[in-house]
Amino acid sequence: MQFNLDIQKTLRSGKRSFHLDLRLQSDSQRLVILGPSGAGKSQALRAIAGLMRPDSGRIMVGGAVLFDASKHIDLQPQARRMGYLFQDYALFPHLSVRQNIAFGETPGWRNPGRQAGSEAVERWLAAFHLEHLAHQLPGELSGGQRQRVALARALVAQPAALLLDEPFAALDPDLRTVLRGELDALQRALGLPMILISHDVADAEVFGDHVVRMRDGALDAALPGLEHT
Repeated sequence: MQFNLDIQKTLRSGKRSFHLDLRLQSDSQRLVILGPSGAGKSQALRAIAGLMRPDSGRIMVGGAVLFDASKHIDLQPQARRMGYLFQDYALFPHLSVRQNIAFGETPGWRNPGRQAGSEAVERWLAAFHLEHLAHQLPGELSGGQRQRVALARALVAQPAALLLDEPFAALDPDLRTVLRGELDALQRALGLPMILISHDVADAEVFGDHVVRMRDGALDAALPGLEHT
């Protein structure tokens, strides 16, 4: 079982509340969760990554228990080894491309030095054709370049799985097509389990070996997923 997710969380803001109740199992290496904004997709991804603690439930990825409320298991984010790609890429604006990638293998929250580098950092700089941009800051990069830097940072730590939050939403249509192709080829080459969340059916058509839909915090039984074989 690649993914076994049982996540319950009530989020409150003033008098408003939102209940996340995701129960999902998948043997697929490529799971796509579709849904509109506010469906709870990002909150579910944050729970898997360890950035939000569920009220109850259990989270397993690739046979490893990351969270189990009944057994008081709650691994720290670094111990979960999830490669997380945020929707806005979350690059550090004051760090160069090389430093941003090196941050992925730096213990704790210490900023890598300007000459930071390792065999893994150099490998991913080359893999994403970023060598000539290594000393530039994120603000000097295009949207596609920023995404490649964020992916390299996620991969440099040799994650157990990839978690992708709307990875193409900020890109223009032509660039989306190019980068979908790049990510598709990369995931297949690495064989990494992947959860991709999106509101765009085109993402499901490319990546969705197993596709489910969310609405109002839970799987939407009224809207069947797109199953690819």
